[in-house]
Amino acid sequence: MFTKKIILPILILSCMSGFGQISFGDSKKINDNWKFKLEDVSDAKNATYDHSKWQTVDVPHDWSVKGQLSPTLASCTGYLPGGIAWYRKSITIPQSKTGEKVYFYFEGVYNRSEVFINGHSLGRRPNGYISFAYDATPFIKYGAENIISVRVDHSQSADSRWYTGSGIYRNVWVVYANPIHIAQWGVYAYPEVKNAKGTLKIEVDLENGSAVKSTLTVINELISKDGKSVANSSDKIEVAANKTAKISTKLMIKNPKLWDLENPNLYELRTTVLKEGKKIDETITKTGFRTFTFDANNGFALNGKSMKMKGVCLHHDAGVLGSAVPGEVWETRLKTLKEIGVNAIRTSHNPQAPVFYELCDQLGLLVLNEAYDEWEFPKRKWLEGWNYGTPGFEGSFDIFADYGEKDLEDFVRRDRNHLSVFAWSIGNEVDYPNDPYSHPVLDKGKDGFGQAAYGGYKKDAPDAMRLGVIAKRLVAAVKKYDKSRPTTAGLAGVAMSNETQYPGALDITGYNYTESKYKSDHEKYPNRVIYGSENVHDMEPWLAVKNNKYIFGQFLWTGIDYLGESGRWPSRGFYSGLVDFAGVIKPRGYFRQSLWSDKPMAYIGTYRLKNEKDVSKDAWAIWNYQEGEKIRVVCYTNAAKARLELNGKVVGETKLYDEKTGIMYWDIPFASGKLEVIGLDKEDVAVSSYTVTTTQQPVELTIADKNITIAKEKGVAKIMVQIKDQNGLPVMLSDNEVTCTISGPGTLLGLEAGNNSDMTDYTDNVQRVFHGHIAAYIQSAGISSEPIKVTFTSQWLKPVEVTVNVK
Repeated sequence: MFTKKIILPILILSCMSGFGQISFGDSKKINDNWKFKLEDVSDAKNATYDHSKWQTVDVPHDWSVKGQLSPTLASCTGYLPGGIAWYRKSITIPQSKTGEKVYFYFEGVYNRSEVFINGHSLGRRPNGYISFAYDATPFIKYGAENIISVRVDHSQSADSRWYTGSGIYRNVWVVYANPIHIAQWGVYAYPEVKNAKGTLKIEVDLENGSAVKSTLTVINELISKDGKSVANSSDKIEVAANKTAKISTKLMIKNPKLWDLENPNLYELRTTVLKEGKKIDETITKTGFRTFTFDANNGFALNGKSMKMKGVCLHHDAGVLGSAVPGEVWETRLKTLKEIGVNAIRTSHNPQAPVFYELCDQLGLLVLNEAYDEWEFPKRKWLEGWNYGTPGFEGSFDIFADYGEKDLEDFVRRDRNHLSVFAWSIGNEVDYPNDPYSHPVLDKGKDGFGQAAYGGYKKDAPDAMRLGVIAKRLVAAVKKYDKSRPTTAGLAGVAMSNETQYPGALDITGYNYTESKYKSDHEKYPNRVIYGSENVHDMEPWLAVKNNKYIFGQFLWTGIDYLGESGRWPSRGFYSGLVDFAGVIKPRGYFRQSLWSDKPMAYIGTYRLKNEKDVSKDAWAIWNYQEGEKIRVVCYTNAAKARLELNGKVVGETKLYDEKTGIMYWDIPFASGKLEVIGLDKEDVAVSSYTVTTTQQPVELTIADKNITIAKEKGVAKIMVQIKDQNGLPVMLSDNEVTCTISGPGTLLGLEAGNNSDMTDYTDNVQRVFHGHIAAYIQSAGISSEPIKVTFTSQWLKPVEVTVNVK
C-alpha cells in the first residue's frame, strides 16, 4: 500500500496515428462520410436499409452543440439538446484481407451506444467516455460493401452535471490483424531508474485467434529520439489455440534522458511479433523515463526534485466545437495554460480523448486521470440554473453495477503507459454530503465541508459507510492493471469521509475546497498524502499549498471556461476559467501567471472604484472612462515592486509586492493616453511592463498571424480576429457583428467569441465579438491542396482576408 512515501517509476505510451493507442494490427481512421439522422429509426441496423437521404457528416461529430439553445432545456448541460440518433457508414473490406481479423475501434461515443455490422449486433457500451473495440470478423463480407450502424441513445439529456455532447464525438478506426496478434492495449511498459541506469520492464499480452497453437518470437527494441537503437530483447513463447499468453522482459540502458516538464524526452519502444521468422504484428509505444515520489511530509518530487503541482481542472469541450475537439485546438489550449504557469491537469471528471494525453506527454504536463463523478446513486443535476430550482436525477448510476469495474479497467489499460498520467482518480465528490450519502457526523456542524451539505444527517439516505466498500473494489480494479501509480479521489465531504474507510483505501487523498482541514488532518493522519484536488482562484488556497511542505499542489476550478453547469438563462456554461471559450487568457489567468510563472511578467486591469476594499483578480485591460473619473488600477506581477506611469509621468508610487493578496493597486483620476506599469526587481531594475492605452472608435478587422498552414487531411486552423482603432490598438469595448465567408476546399466549424451570456447560434457564420475578438475554426475538406481563402467583414469596418495554406 502507498502510505507515507511513494516511489513511482513510470513510462509513457503515446499514439502514432492510432498505432500505439490500439497496440495491434494495421489501423486506419474511418471518420469520413458517415450518414446521420437525429431520430430513432427502428430499421436502421439492417444492412439493406436505405440511408441515402440522411445527412452526411464526418466524425468526430457532436450533434448537441449544433442544436438550438433553449431555456426549456437543462442548464446542467448548457441548455442544449440530447436525443437518440443513428450513424451509418459503408466500408469495403478488401478481398486481400481475407483470413485477417477485422475490428472496429471507437475512441468514444456519447452515450449508451450499440454497434452493428451488416445487421448483426457487435455489442453495447453505455459509458460515453470509454474507448472500446469489437471483433467484427464473423460478419464481414470480404471484397464487398459492409454497413456499420451505430445507435446512440442520449435521450437522458440531463444525465451529467456538465456538458457532455452527443454522438460519435471521437475518432473511429478499422483494424486489420493477423489472427495471432498483440492484445488490445496489450503492451505495458514501466521503468526503474537507479544510479543513472534505466530498466524498462515490459509486458506483452498475445492473442491466438487461430485453431492451432503457435510458437512466437517477440522482439522489443528501444529507440532514442535521434533514431538510434539503444536496447533490445528477444523472447520465445508458445500460445495455445484460441488462448492468450503473456511475455515479461526488460531492457536496460545507461544514463537515460529523463522526461520532465521542461524537457519531455521521449523514446520509442518497437514491439514486433514473429512467426516462423515472418512479422505478423508490430506496434510502436512512445516511452520515456522518470520517477515520482509522494511523501506525507514532504509532498511531491519529480525525478528527485521537489515541486508543487500548479494544476487546473478541465472538462472536455471547447465552446462552439462542443466535445468533438480537434487535436490542434487542444494543443493551442494546453500551450496557453503552460504559458500561464500550469504544470498539471485534472481530467474532470472523465477520461479525455487519446490525443489529449499524447499532447500532455509531448508538452510536459502532468495528468491526474479521473474516471467517475458518480457511482451507484445519482447526484443532483441542476435544470433551471446552477444551484437553483428543483434538480433532476438522470445519470450513469444505473450502469455502475455492471460496468463500474470493467470501465475502470479499460480506462487504466488504455492510458497506463502515458507518462503524463501520475495518478488514477476513481471518483469526484461521490461523498458529497446528502448528495446522495449521509452520516450522523453531519449533525455536528459544518467544519470539514467546503460546500453545501444539504442539511444534517438523513437516516433514509444511502449510508456513507458504503463509500469505503466501493472504493476498495475500484482501487483493486486499478491495481489489477497498474500498480505503478497511486489511486486517488476528490473528496467533497472530508469530515464525513473520514468516518469511513474511503480515504484509507486511497494512496493519495484529494480535498475539494477544504483547505481548513489540511493542518488538522495532517496531524491526525500522519501517513496521509494530501493535496487540493479542486480549489477556488483566491490567494488563500494557494498560500495553503505554497506555505505547507506537506501539501503537494492544487487544481483550480477551472483552467478553461466550459459548457454546462450553467447559471440561470442566459448562460452557456461555467465562467471560472483562466482562459475563455475562445482560448484567450482572462485577467484571472494573468493573476495566476503572476503566482505560478517563473518568467518575469506584469499586467494591469482597471475598473470604476465602488468599494475601497475591492481588490479584483478579474480586472480587464481597458483605459476608456470619463475624464477625471476615479479609477482603480490593479497590477498582477511576479516582480518585487512596481510603479505606475501615465503618458510617461509617474501617477502611482512604487509599491512592494503584497504577499497576502498578490495584487498591487492605485486609485487615480482618469486621463486619456498610455497607462503603463513597470515591474522592478529588488534593486529597482525594470524587469517587466504592461501597457493599456485609451482607444478610439473601431475602424478595422485584423488578424495577427496570417502565416497559417494546415494538413490536407482534415487539418484545423484557429484564426483569431481582433477589432482595432485607427492607431492599431485593440478595442476591448467593441461588440461588432462579424461575418465569415470561405472559398476553397475548407469548412467553417464555428465562430467562438467567448461570451458566456450570448445564446445565439455559434455554428453559423455570423457572430458578435466579445472584448473585441472572435476565433474562427477552419477545417480542410481533405480533397485538395488548394489554399483556402477566409474573409471577415463587419458593417462600417475595414474587412480582412487571410489565406490558409493546405499541405
